[in-house]
Amino acid sequence: QVQLAESGGGLVQAGGSLRLSCVASGDIFSSYSMGWFRQAPGKGRESVAAISWSGANTYYADFVKGRFNISRDNAKNSVDLQMSSLKPEDTAVYYCAANKVGASRFDYWGQGTQVTVSS
Repeated sequence: QVQLAESGGGLVQAGGSLRLSCVASGDIFSSYSMGWFRQAPGKGRESVAAISWSGANTYYADFVKGRFNISRDNAKNSVDLQMSSLKPEDTAVYYCAANKVGASRFDYWGQGTQVTVSS
């Protein structure tokens, strides 16, 4: 099993940037594709971005395309989410998640980190 720990959240003004990081432990990191999800107050969890085990393939939700960038460093067991041009509607708890290669869903989750964007 893999354990995940996010960091990097905080308060930022609209138009600003933040970089979220997620460090994994407990298993071979390159055995997992990784994703970032978010949940705003009163709303369901939604997928933000994902990256394949090698980093060769990425996915972005339409509402973050061109503003967010996901990357991973398998040597450091980490995956980052660089967020730019932040909007108040990006305010949410952001979660890192891991999907074991061959599995059908993200089974492992971090505790989440709060991102608040002020207008």
